[in-house]
Amino acid sequence: MNLGPDEEDRAVILATGSYDHTIKFWQASTGNCMRTLQHGDSVNAMHISTDRHYLAAAGYQHVRMYDLKSQHPNPVVCYDGLNKNVTAVGFFENGKCMYTGGEDNMARIWDLRARSGQCNRMFQVNSPITSVCLHPNQSELIVADEGGCINIWDLKSDKTEQLIPEQGITISCVDIDPDASYLAAVNTQGTCFVWSIQQYPSPEGFMQVNPRAKLKAHSRYALKCKFSPDSTLLATTSADHSVKVWQTSHFELTSTLTIPTIPTNNNQASETPHGWMWDCDFSADSQYLLTASSDCLARIWNIAESRVEREFIGHNKAVVCLAFDESV
Repeated sequence: MNLGPDEEDRAVILATGSYDHTIKFWQASTGNCMRTLQHGDSVNAMHISTDRHYLAAAGYQHVRMYDLKSQHPNPVVCYDGLNKNVTAVGFFENGKCMYTGGEDNMARIWDLRARSGQCNRMFQVNSPITSVCLHPNQSELIVADEGGCINIWDLKSDKTEQLIPEQGITISCVDIDPDASYLAAVNTQGTCFVWSIQQYPSPEGFMQVNPRAKLKAHSRYALKCKFSPDSTLLATTSADHSVKVWQTSHFELTSTLTIPTIPTNNNQASETPHGWMWDCDFSADSQYLLTASSDCLARIWNIAESRVEREFIGHNKAVVCLAFDESV
């Protein structure tokens, strides 16, 4: 990731979503806010389309699609009428479909070629959905829920299987690495589970996994897990004000990124208020981590040095999600 202002800076898209009902776009090299969208509601999750043309923003009972090539402030498509919060959103590689998951217990696949805003496939689970990720093979959705289940939805056969690491403990987030070697999940007790993915699927066509690691990653809620683009690192974020970065070779802790504390009047450090680390993503070279946190800031961290490289200041309420795309 190039942190100097040059032509390459135009290739970086960094957006943050906040409880202040705005989406902000930032210049990564300077920290300057380039554009603000009045979303009109809190933003739960965001994702940039593969062709870098659209930003999908999920909120309460809706997903709104914004055109990144235009300066028009209004969404070009609104997917409304959903029940409860939409907590997860993402795109398929071919750019033809979008997936969502929400607190109405439903995972949905939307055909983006039909601007009618109708979904063409649905999958219901037994509890509110907290996280959804897409297998690199584009044929399986991994759906996590508050009941502690990880549901594997095979899109070819329309069949499902379940993983239940700890019965009844909410899974906050799931992620699969780009090499499709590992599946990770974090829960509300601060535990991170990792499974290795076998090279060949089961006779029924499902991906096969074996337990690889169980990490007591955080002392409080774990909120997000994310693999690096080169599949060598796994980041976990938490309500304990920190991000932990783990080496995937042995799943040992390699770096801890902690929000700086605010000194009190007597020059002693005090606990940072509202410091939940809500979201994170890696730079394309896997050397930097971007975070969104409840202290109203987004940050870029140098992972090797556990140091903040840049802060993005402008939101006036918690920053709870980010979307990042860096052309290389």
